Amino acid sequence: MFEKLLVANRGEIAVRIIRACKELNIRTVAVYSEADANSMHAQLADEAICIGTAPSSDSYLRIDRLISAAEIADVDAIHPGYGFLSESPQFAQVCSSCNIQFVGPGPRAMNLLEDKAVSRELAKRVGVPIPPGSTGLVDNEQDAREIAKEIGYPVLIKAVAGGGGRGMRVAHNDFSLIRGFHTARSEAETAFGNAGVYVEKFIENPRHIEFQILADAKGNVIHLGERDCSIQRRNQKLIEETPSPFIDSKFKNLRKTMGKAAIKIAEAAEYTNAGTVEFIVDDKGNFYFLEVNKRIQVEHPITEEVTGIDLIKQQILIATGEPLKISQNSVQFKGHAIECRINAEDPYDNFRPSPGLIEMYYPPGGRNVRLDSHCYAGYTIPPHYDSMIGKLVTYGKDRQDALETMSRALSEFMITGVKTTIPFEQVILQDPAFHQGEYTTHFIEELLERSNPPKGL
Repeated sequence: MFEKLLVANRGEIAVRIIRACKELNIRTVAVYSEADANSMHAQLADEAICIGTAPSSDSYLRIDRLISAAEIADVDAIHPGYGFLSESPQFAQVCSSCNIQFVGPGPRAMNLLEDKAVSRELAKRVGVPIPPGSTGLVDNEQDAREIAKEIGYPVLIKAVAGGGGRGMRVAHNDFSLIRGFHTARSEAETAFGNAGVYVEKFIENPRHIEFQILADAKGNVIHLGERDCSIQRRNQKLIEETPSPFIDSKFKNLRKTMGKAAIKIAEAAEYTNAGTVEFIVDDKGNFYFLEVNKRIQVEHPITEEVTGIDLIKQQILIATGEPLKISQNSVQFKGHAIECRINAEDPYDNFRPSPGLIEMYYPPGGRNVRLDSHCYAGYTIPPHYDSMIGKLVTYGKDRQDALETMSRALSEFMITGVKTTIPFEQVILQDPAFHQGEYTTHFIEELLERSNPPKGL
């Protein structure tokens, strides 16, 4: 077991990792920017080191400063969390060259899966369905037009690097294709330093369903079920749940088939540690591979709630070289879990970030309520990073039970000083279509069109 681990992240995920380490008797080192000097993760760790000024480009994205902090603190391992450098093959390689264990997949698997076009080909090779589209990158608008003509509109122009909806455009005709092609390339270059894009068939009315995997260095790979992440704003998830009500109500056989597909992709990439294989599923039950997220996911707590498996601890154990002590047959799914991401945003102003001082912070509690957060009354949410305040998770014996607990928990959650997504999530939970599990990735934009802001928002 590691003696000391550096957490190369901030916010709630840094707090989550520190807590897991404490339970494993591993000492922790937090890194923080000047803007995060009063953040909870810097207070909870055994040691804390400032690595730069507020911009992430001068702190959390600086490999040299993270490695310097790791060497000063004499750590055995680095956990990257999610975002920032968590999916950087270069960071993983530098950690290895400095004899520091990177808690995540190795550089080879990351490089193989980093490019979405390459990972599509890998999926195709092992017999996992992919959306019809281009083979490799599309370099010019003429080639993009020819592919669109072949597979038929609408099509999706998508960056091969990064995620979060950036570098992604839907086109319904030649005009929007040309405009979207150049916009996606420009946006991808700015966001990821890689202007590469590919074109694929746009699946209308889709579900975004992902499978959690765990893989050790001995070649053992298992999945821990699916998460339905279709409730999104601007292609970024807002509410997630497991199991998927879509699969449960209409296509129960898909769970086994998609789980096996996720394992196939992980095995083909010789993947180790925790990861998430993402799929898109149409209304007829056809599923298509999207990408592999090569890190722990924001929404990992709901999988923990229904399986009883601590994913952060599993990541750390796998990184020490331990073989998985969990077999696929031993994984048991029990009940239902829902997660609401509580963000400092104004949902009725295009989800504009709302940084600032939290004046009052009263978190919900009670049976079957979990809150992963780094915030407190008097904490100032900086404008430089993700706007997440925390992740509210509720568990129930079934979906209705989990929904009722979430509705109660959201009504208890009191935050003043900044705008939050809480009132909007209450509207979502009251919507009949959501209550029945009848929703797609377009749900939020449709809801915004037909709903009025709640009073007091």
